[in-house]
Amino acid sequence: MLQSLRSRILETLSSRDILPRYRPAEGPYQLLPPSTLPDLQSPDPQVTMTRKGLCPRPGSRVLALVFLLLLISAVSAGVIRHRPGPSGHPALLEATIDELQAGLASRRFTSVDLVKAYIARIHEVNDTLHAVTEINPDALAIARELDNERLRGSFRGPLHGLPILIKNNIATNDSMNTTAGSWALVGAKVPRDATVAQKLRAAGAILLGKTNLSQWAHFRSVNTTNGWSAYGGQSYGPYFPKQDPWGSSSGSGISSALGLALGCLGTETDGSIVDPADFNNIVGIKPTVGLTSRHLVIPVSEHQDTVGPLTRTVKDGAHILRIIAGADPLDNYTSSIPQGKVPDFVAACQLSALSGVRLGVPSNVLSILSTNTTEPILESFYGAFDILQAAGATIVEDTNFTSAAEFESSQLPTIILEADFVVNLQDYLSSLTYNPNNISSLADLRRFTQSFPLEDYPQRDTGLWDQALQNWNNTSPQFWPAYQQNLVYGDEGGLLGALKRYDLDAVILPTHFSSSFAATVGAPIVSVPMGFYPAGTPVSTDPWGLVEAAPNIPFGLSFLGARFDDAKLIGMAYAYEQRTKIRNKVSPYIVPQTEIRDVVGS
Repeated sequence: MLQSLRSRILETLSSRDILPRYRPAEGPYQLLPPSTLPDLQSPDPQVTMTRKGLCPRPGSRVLALVFLLLLISAVSAGVIRHRPGPSGHPALLEATIDELQAGLASRRFTSVDLVKAYIARIHEVNDTLHAVTEINPDALAIARELDNERLRGSFRGPLHGLPILIKNNIATNDSMNTTAGSWALVGAKVPRDATVAQKLRAAGAILLGKTNLSQWAHFRSVNTTNGWSAYGGQSYGPYFPKQDPWGSSSGSGISSALGLALGCLGTETDGSIVDPADFNNIVGIKPTVGLTSRHLVIPVSEHQDTVGPLTRTVKDGAHILRIIAGADPLDNYTSSIPQGKVPDFVAACQLSALSGVRLGVPSNVLSILSTNTTEPILESFYGAFDILQAAGATIVEDTNFTSAAEFESSQLPTIILEADFVVNLQDYLSSLTYNPNNISSLADLRRFTQSFPLEDYPQRDTGLWDQALQNWNNTSPQFWPAYQQNLVYGDEGGLLGALKRYDLDAVILPTHFSSSFAATVGAPIVSVPMGFYPAGTPVSTDPWGLVEAAPNIPFGLSFLGARFDDAKLIGMAYAYEQRTKIRNKVSPYIVPQTEIRDVVGS
């Protein structure tokens, strides 16, 4: 039966001329001098755009070979080689919470050493990748205090003294900007930290800085790129030159992939955590909407926004999620957490977590979304079935999402987000204690953006805002019936309906296909590395020249489940991760070289 599913999908790919699916990302960027702004070119006229995507330029196979030779040269020159640390000094490209805490506990290094090493690593790659927009000027002082606490015998938990980067739409009441990637909010002040930032600080984490993102969580333009913001520039993935980083948590994905911090926080409305995880060879946990507070996180949609971790391992993501999850009176959606109790996500990380579970495969989704660049992804996806079955899972094919085709062509999901954004943005802006550009509404923001030169208008338009300002918002009488109709795409006609009809524990999909089917109903997803494009893959670019498919670019596997089944999905992803260790099988083309041993005692 599984072979028949594989055959049907691959026959579909070979029997029709399908163009690659172009889906722009979401997004926020650091205050950098103008000389460091990226040199991304305007859309390439040689790229043919269609509604579903773009057709690679002729000669892309030659380009792939050229880049592969560059990659091989980089390896032989030591560009991507990372030095394993001596005993007690884990190599930062792969360092985990457990490894770093062991070194701190044995006093082989300090939190101050970690901050110095991570800052040095950021500086090594940031001019190329534009991943980090702000470095916290207080990070070293905070690290010293946490080191002193440890010396006095006080230990706050697994994040004590570990540096973490957060997306530049998560507000902090400190010296750092919170901009959503826009010059409109540079210098703006908030009354307090976002709840998730406050929880990280209370747990002993060091907020090292903020990461670049697709501007406004990719909710401004209809003709922009993943990972671009006016404030932070164009970020790139680390596995191929000019790689599309996806987004909108682009900088968080890049930073976690390269060990620029222990881990990162991102946000997701539709794909903004799992897509960067997908193409940056890391784990992305998109929590159930309501499991983590969005208070003082620059919003897109109260119905779909969520905050979650991007890390190199499932267990590290579980540690971070355990800290940031929980009820918050400042976000009433968190009152829906069952019994008000946060599960032990770390305890869910068991090798046996796949034993006895039923995993659905919605074959119609694979048919609808497959393109001429996704065949390697599908081959790896089918190969994962054997691993999952060997771990005790049952694969149930043809667990179709009955509304998938209608959903894929519908404009209603975007209209719902636009209706939320108008109101939710205004609520956030009203909370600012200092608003240097007097931006109090979406109309104000559009005027600023269209008149401020560094916002790159009209090359990057304000199309989503234009539509939002012309339509009704979520306080209008039209909203509720439209919202209920939109829920059908994720409920009876989508993910939740399939889970119920086929008695499934989860649905599995290539991450590239997964996010939208969970987004409308606020359901969780966990993405874990699954494979990477092989040598000889033709280079496929978007209209701006970002590379979407090429040799060495990774991709992931997603586990999707019912609301508040986050712990169950984390367990499944952990069991798969531990049996495959895909992350260790592909290397970035660019890797920072600074290690802990280089800064100890400096």
